[in-house]
Amino acid sequence: MTAPAFGVYLHVPFCATRCGYCDFNTYTAGELGSGASKGNYLDAIARELELGAESLVAAHAESGEDAGVRPAETVFIGGGTPSLLGADGLARLLDGVRDTFGLAPGAEVTTESNPESTSPEFFAGIREAGFTRVSLGMQSVAPHVLATLDRVHTPGRPVEAAREARAAGFDHVNLDLIYGTPGESMSDLDASLEAALSAGVDHVSAYSLIVEEGTAMARKVRRGELPMPDDDDLADRYERIDAALRGAGYDWYEVSNWAKPGGECLHNMIYWRDGDWWGAGPGAHSHIGGRRFHNVKHPARYASIVSGGELPIRDTELLSDDDRHIERVMLRLRLSEGMPQSDLRPEEIERARAQEAAGMLTLADGRVRLTDAGRLLADAIIVDILS
Repeated sequence: MTAPAFGVYLHVPFCATRCGYCDFNTYTAGELGSGASKGNYLDAIARELELGAESLVAAHAESGEDAGVRPAETVFIGGGTPSLLGADGLARLLDGVRDTFGLAPGAEVTTESNPESTSPEFFAGIREAGFTRVSLGMQSVAPHVLATLDRVHTPGRPVEAAREARAAGFDHVNLDLIYGTPGESMSDLDASLEAALSAGVDHVSAYSLIVEEGTAMARKVRRGELPMPDDDDLADRYERIDAALRGAGYDWYEVSNWAKPGGECLHNMIYWRDGDWWGAGPGAHSHIGGRRFHNVKHPARYASIVSGGELPIRDTELLSDDDRHIERVMLRLRLSEGMPQSDLRPEEIERARAQEAAGMLTLADGRVRLTDAGRLLADAIIVDILS
């Protein structure tokens, strides 16, 4: 239990509609039927937080350590569409963390939100409840791109919502973009970037479209109704995004994330720096002291198990030293800060030097970092170093 940081992730499984590209553990009202409700979910996740904190206290006591839990330095509520719970529901989730794990002084508290289920009153309510950061799904401002993605928000609403969040007192607001959607032109991408920059946010995430198996979009690609995104085109778009954001005062700190000074998402840094977190909610994943585990997925099954006084863990894995090494390289090399050269094995350092000669990495000041060119091939470079 000696990880440098500890966070809590809460998964909200509800969505108003299902986006064609999404493979997250989410459910519409029609898919859930009467077997699960938001009220049952809020009761169940409060109980899981109690059980989780109790289990960590017991683990500490068994190992002879102080019988307490670390207060959460970060809380992140994701989904799904957390904003469908309303400000009162989100406040209740945060109260559940306060009452069990506790919050560290100055804790970062984030919720994802769909712009269409927010309002000035919503932002004022969650700000008063103790939230410090909001992440809004924007994807694109082009209506035809949003239609391809099956997104239901109106093109201008994310920027309007970001401004409402800022007016409510949020210093940290993020907009999520997706690039490379079939039919998206460079002018569409430029318009999305211009809109995001006009919103006054301090953080932008930009993800290339990945066609996940089992999604509606994958079926359309397989039937020839949509083309598969082209890697070279995605690289051109990434460079376009990077140039626009860096020119506006944002620096990349992870391959797909840019922030103004102080705007980095501290919760995600826990993931990338191999920290610990408790994941609560249907399908949520956790990592505590080198052990990973995840919950059952379906909200009704999840609520049933928790109401019986048991943790809803479906599977658990104790990571080996090799597993932890691989994950450390995979995650830390994606950060602009890179990783200590001393964390690499001798044969990996030799492969890293070959990548340095090719202009993909720098090995300086005892650290290994991606170059701008290397960011475009980050996954392949990491695989090469670990091979």
